[in-house]
Amino acid sequence: MGSPVIICHMISSIDGRILPDRWTRPAGDVDRDTLVNQYYEIEKWYNADGWIIGRSTASEHFVKDTEPLQVITNRLPRETYVAHREAERMAIFMDPHGKLQYERGDIDGDAIVAVLGEAVADEYLRFLQNRGVSYCFAGSDGHDVRKAVDILGQTFGRRKLLLEGGGRINGAFLKAGVINKISLMLYPGIDGLRGIASSFDCVGAKDEIFASGQALNLKHAEKRENGVLWLQYDVEKTSA
Repeated sequence: MGSPVIICHMISSIDGRILPDRWTRPAGDVDRDTLVNQYYEIEKWYNADGWIIGRSTASEHFVKDTEPLQVITNRLPRETYVAHREAERMAIFMDPHGKLQYERGDIDGDAIVAVLGEAVADEYLRFLQNRGVSYCFAGSDGHDVRKAVDILGQTFGRRKLLLEGGGRINGAFLKAGVINKISLMLYPGIDGLRGIASSFDCVGAKDEIFASGQALNLKHAEKRENGVLWLQYDVEKTSA
């Protein structure tokens, strides 16, 4: 099996910010969560067999984190470990330094896969195995996104994955050129503060064009309830 289709699925304010608690309230007597919940409706509609988030998002919503264990020995092979090969859905956490502390091997039935850097401690790998958490390696520093995506397809058998942030992880996938589609829901509100996390927060030089060689082809635009817009794009490769 080849690499999975990667769909970056996000909801943001009209100025691209992704922290819902900061958004202005919607017009009329409507609760903000009612609008945000449309995001999860579309998430289910995609029927993906896994979802990807970064360590910061994971620690905010799902798993506690701590400082990484000190590397004393590197005797265990840095090979992919599959705890639940036949899992229907997978929760994939990008955690280069091995900070996330799992209590079990799944999130609401979705089998966890930790994507690590090769420099994590042997003790952390043993911890993951004891918790029933699968893992793989994205290069020495954990930032080889292309390698991780290939493993998720070829070893874990994933066919369609939702990339759901935060902005730095989305930016890393964008920079690596592995996003196939973008599903963007626009909430009818504004954040407005400079420096707040956005859908794509690439790390690099100011003169670097992170999406170079990629163009967006609008495939669908839909006005949904209470002023939410849903935009779907194919990401096409270009010469520059």
